[in-house]
Amino acid sequence: MKSTIQQLSIVSGKGGTGKTSIAASFAKLSSKRILVDCDVDASNLHIVMHPEILEEIPFVGQKKAIISQDRCRGCGDCVIYCRFNAIKDFYVVDPLLCEGCAVCAMMCPYEAVDMVDHLSGTIAVARADSQPFLFAKMGIAESNSGKLVDEIRQRAMKIAQAEGYNLIIIDGPPGIGCPVIASITGTTHVLIVTEPTISGMHDLERIIEVTQHFKIPTSVCINKCDISESNTQAIHSLCNAYGVEVIGKIPLDTDFVKAQIAGKTIIEFSNGKASKAIQSLWTKIENKLI
Repeated sequence: MKSTIQQLSIVSGKGGTGKTSIAASFAKLSSKRILVDCDVDASNLHIVMHPEILEEIPFVGQKKAIISQDRCRGCGDCVIYCRFNAIKDFYVVDPLLCEGCAVCAMMCPYEAVDMVDHLSGTIAVARADSQPFLFAKMGIAESNSGKLVDEIRQRAMKIAQAEGYNLIIIDGPPGIGCPVIASITGTTHVLIVTEPTISGMHDLERIIEVTQHFKIPTSVCINKCDISESNTQAIHSLCNAYGVEVIGKIPLDTDFVKAQIAGKTIIEFSNGKASKAIQSLWTKIENKLI
């Protein structure tokens, strides 16, 4: 049976296009939604949403090796087979260098190596504007952010089913890597936010190829559309070539910066040209999700 819960994922291909500002604005414009910040390596949506954290859940991203000093006989096999130079003097594992591959545990003749859960971050279950908001705090230099994105989305889906929400808005990470794929897989629609720059167009094409690979309906919004008319036209041509609709254009507006300084979304801060463009964009996105 097809789920009636709509999931909108907002991604960008590259950082700095205004994706998070648009996601936050959509959250303010939607009457009933769950908001999820899947940019777990650099979560910042909470800065303008001012959530009340209800629960923090430990996230175990992987297992790492610990050598038992009682069982270890100092044979040195673990040092020989470790390709990450993670085992130091006196056969102590450096957790910053250990990649959790478990080769040392498999090769130890004395079974002195244990693979134990490693805390990689936390999931914050919160409320913003009296509605569910989930985000994460990934530890420094920790891995498996794609797994963390998947776990946050699963928790959001359970809340949606339990509390009768039919829309989940996902603020995805930049790029095209594992966290991005985890943010868009199985969603109803993907909105790509780009900008009329050379790097913006390059990374837009890459993320379009990703969404088309997974056969996810996709639209494009051009932020700061008036900084380069020629590049904006080039984006239109690129999207036409891929059969992707440019659903909105947002002009350059200093109200974005002023709103961030005030700790607000641009929708709350002003009713200027950018704010009106986002409101129009949201109306079009709503029609895509029906």
